[in-house]
Amino acid sequence: MISTRRYVSALALLGLLLMPVWVAAAIAPSMPPDIIVKEKTDQILHLIETKRAQYAHDKAALYAMVDRRIVPYFDFRRMSRWVLARYWRTATPSQRAAFATQFRDLLVRTYATALLSYSGQRISYLPYRHNPQSRHAVVKSVIVQNDGSANVPLDYMFVHKKVGWKVYDVTIDGVSLVTNYRSVYGREIREHGLDALIADMRRANGTPP
Repeated sequence: MISTRRYVSALALLGLLLMPVWVAAAIAPSMPPDIIVKEKTDQILHLIETKRAQYAHDKAALYAMVDRRIVPYFDFRRMSRWVLARYWRTATPSQRAAFATQFRDLLVRTYATALLSYSGQRISYLPYRHNPQSRHAVVKSVIVQNDGSANVPLDYMFVHKKVGWKVYDVTIDGVSLVTNYRSVYGREIREHGLDALIADMRRANGTPP
């Protein structure tokens, strides 16, 4: 299991690196994922560094910024379907929609908060290899820690859709974000049911019932 400190550190870089993917996808959907990440990271780092104090003081503005830049280019429905796994098949359309919305809001708030903890870690990219005939791609990177502690592998899974490349999963130190949530939420659904899980997510997100 990845430690809490390393996980938070990785999430900070995750938010910084994925944000440029979503921003660029609207401009050049055919641009390869690795180029998108590398070319746009500096722009997002500058945005966070120059507005860190503002975002730390005004979380609503931070969430709004992340929501505006991220949500249109993130395949939350695909993620939600994989997270719920067999429970997705038995869920009603309204349950599916409610879960996808709350899961999206949860990730937006998590990434937005994690961005503020970024402290200048260096990102090293592994060679990018992609079959041009495939709709899927993986961008592999490593977060190089400033304090000399173990580096953190951070990989991004993309799928190419009609609107361009979208992220549908991330692995942090070998742990899949989707698989991690599937395990946690599956246990809660077995014990309390899907409606109870959605209600808990609403409370955590501050969403009215």
